[in-house]
Amino acid sequence: MASKFAKFGKVLLRRRALNSSGEESQFARCLSTLDLIALGVGSTLGAGVYVLAGEVAREKAGPAIVLCFLIAALSSMLAGLCYAEFGARVPKTGSAYLYSYVTVGEIWAFITGWNLILSYVIGTASVARAWSSNFDNLVEQKISGFFKSSMSMKVPGGVLAEYPDLFALILILLLTGLLAFGVSESALVNKIFTGINLVVLGFVIISGFVKGDVTNWNLTEQDYITFKNQTNISSTQIEKEFGSGGFAPFGLAGVLSGAATCFYAFVGFDCIATTSEEAKNPMRSIPIGIVASLLICFFAYFGVSAALTMMMPYYALNIQSPLPEAFTHVGWAPAKYIVAVGSLCALSTSLLGSMFPMPRVIYAMAEDGLLFRFLSRMNTRTKTPALATVVSGIVAALMAFLFDLGALVDLMSIGTLLAYSLVAICVLILRYQPSDLNTSSQMEKLVELVEGEKVAVDGGDNGEDYSMETEGRSLRETFSFKMLLCPSRNIPTKISGNIVYITTAVISVLITILCIILATWLEEILSGHAGVLVACVFFVLLCGVCVIIIWRQPESKEAINFKVPLLPWLPLFSVFVNIYLMMQLDQSTWIRFAIWMIIGFAIYFFYGIKNSNEATKRSSAGKYESAMQSKAPIYTGAPDDSDVEVGGP
Repeated sequence: MASKFAKFGKVLLRRRALNSSGEESQFARCLSTLDLIALGVGSTLGAGVYVLAGEVAREKAGPAIVLCFLIAALSSMLAGLCYAEFGARVPKTGSAYLYSYVTVGEIWAFITGWNLILSYVIGTASVARAWSSNFDNLVEQKISGFFKSSMSMKVPGGVLAEYPDLFALILILLLTGLLAFGVSESALVNKIFTGINLVVLGFVIISGFVKGDVTNWNLTEQDYITFKNQTNISSTQIEKEFGSGGFAPFGLAGVLSGAATCFYAFVGFDCIATTSEEAKNPMRSIPIGIVASLLICFFAYFGVSAALTMMMPYYALNIQSPLPEAFTHVGWAPAKYIVAVGSLCALSTSLLGSMFPMPRVIYAMAEDGLLFRFLSRMNTRTKTPALATVVSGIVAALMAFLFDLGALVDLMSIGTLLAYSLVAICVLILRYQPSDLNTSSQMEKLVELVEGEKVAVDGGDNGEDYSMETEGRSLRETFSFKMLLCPSRNIPTKISGNIVYITTAVISVLITILCIILATWLEEILSGHAGVLVACVFFVLLCGVCVIIIWRQPESKEAINFKVPLLPWLPLFSVFVNIYLMMQLDQSTWIRFAIWMIIGFAIYFFYGIKNSNEATKRSSAGKYESAMQSKAPIYTGAPDDSDVEVGGP
């Protein structure tokens, strides 16, 4: 029984070996570094920049919103650096799904990919409805008024929307057609809209600094009372709306709470990681694209929030439309039309950024056999995953058409944060492994002569073979506890790699438990409750021991275009931030997540586990196993494979 469980566990954790044969991509390599930067900026710098700054400044941080965006940007940059390293390592489409597959195994890859699909579908549908709502506001609610009167859907339960959003449906279908038509055309449209958006934001920032007043960053209680024009304002109302005044009226707690909200404003750069097979030079362009897009977005958010809080007092901001209200306050009311154009362009690029990676993740999973293979069909003329694009577009369009997505938006966060965490873990593990992802194993170099024919054997143990010695020879040594702090060599070995692998798994569990404690009993911790504090200190110390063990292991000397600095601290801190934010989500979101995962596991265990490429490779290897023992192998590998025994003629 134990052996059966062990075998089943190995199946779930089998890893994909990257094909190093130099096979040409089926995609069109036509995206430049500028295209990737525009894609990342367009996807990340959505309508949130026009709304989010007002909401956070009014309710959580005041003028200190600039610090919120700084903290959020630094936290997002941690995840961005991890994606950048993998972009330099793995020039294949699939983003976090593929990164997980080649590092931590098939089941984690499926969970990541399945949740990324959900995130992109909900993101596409919600942005399309926001675009429709924004346009509806410009025409004074005439569109929604018509549909509410003629096609109202008053269904109890709050699942369906008030009315079918035909505008959002048509918008998604149009962009689906654009994406299916070709990548270069989509990239051109994205660059145009992103350019307009950045010009509008530049106008907002310059206007804010010209018409703004720095005294709005140092307001007093008397200013608030004068604004309200009331004498009998309760202290509760003052504390809620005004705080304590000054630059950070709601204190450090408000800044941190605002930073957690602002973190989601930087979500979207990961779409760059799905372009590995469409970028002209992915190993250079993807790291540059990710880092540059995050920096541009930070300066845009920082500038807009600073301009907004200087133009008018934070307690007077309109949460729904802060920028038009701010321009009206300083006497530039017509500027609201410029802001409206920028907002629509931002929503358009954000919509394109949600739709672009969705079919590529579906294609990667279908090509690997974890989803239905017909979804991996490519259009030979446009060189796009046309079927995956059309299917995902139709599903997102129907969701936008019929459903109220307010309750589902938090599900996007789980998928994104889970992907960020796994990518950080994968980077940490790979940097301490003894071989790179493109090293061919001895099995992959072997061509067997079976029944007079040469049969290429693709290596059944590709998951284990990735821990081969860099020079091609496996170091034979036995584990001892001394190796945890004093490794036997200054280059990675199979044992040191396994130590990091296991220790990373342990610290991930410890961080999860710590985050659950922090999210559930934060008030008790702040009030100094002894039991909770002792538990926190205990888990922090255990995490510290794990970090020291990982830090002491030899790091790979493999040369790649970009590497995450300060290992193992940065990836582990990124994991902590992501898991903590996941624990902030409410119970109903986790129930919906569980339902989605049940559907996914049904697909995986009834279809994917038997039809994946890795399962096919292993069964092929087993078929020729007996022949390998009796037939003479012919090696096509490098001549220095002298440590492998070759049979006689």
